[in-house]
Amino acid sequence: MKDEMTTRLERCYTGVVHDVMRAMGLKNFTLPAEIRPNMPEKVLAGPAFTIDGRVDPTADPHQTLLEWTGLLSKAKAGHVWVSQPNDRVVANMGELSAETLKNKGVLGCIADGYVRDSNFLLALEFQTWSRGYTPRDVVGYWLPRAFDVDIKIGDVVIAPGDYMIGDRDGLIRIPQAQVEEIVAAAEQAIATENLVRKAILEGVDPQEAYLRFGKF
Repeated sequence: MKDEMTTRLERCYTGVVHDVMRAMGLKNFTLPAEIRPNMPEKVLAGPAFTIDGRVDPTADPHQTLLEWTGLLSKAKAGHVWVSQPNDRVVANMGELSAETLKNKGVLGCIADGYVRDSNFLLALEFQTWSRGYTPRDVVGYWLPRAFDVDIKIGDVVIAPGDYMIGDRDGLIRIPQAQVEEIVAAAEQAIATENLVRKAILEGVDPQEAYLRFGKF
């Protein structure tokens, strides 16, 4: 269910993608460092299915679950669930939701908030990025406001279909319109880094290696 760009992006890493985008003069593409992965050994990559949410402490419990399950049904295969819940109280991902999304072919979850059922998420191998964990759920408290809309996490605006890449170092948003150019440049940079690495291992002075290859 992954597209070709996702497969190529999975072979990259955030450090090289960051450097490529910085060199292009792009700004505000690195998500807050406090958002961390439950499986840091894995790379998460793919286009974003975006969610915007709101808090309503007076919400009817049935309505919150009705709207949450309706949102799950709209998630897109081959995409990453990227949520701005506008809340730091309840969990915006859990076991049954993750099971549903994984079965639909969703690649993983990024939530600018909390999640729960962390042991189940690990057992499912459902890549989940969050600011932390809480057992408290959305019932009677939180509602989705919109999906497939622009959202903002930290100083990063994420549009539907923008590509995400995350690894142990953090998360980056890649504009959909420039993803081919950026990934191709990252692939080339990785190839050059391999030459620098080979030179260093052969005993070449690091400054000489930098001047020879233009990268370090």
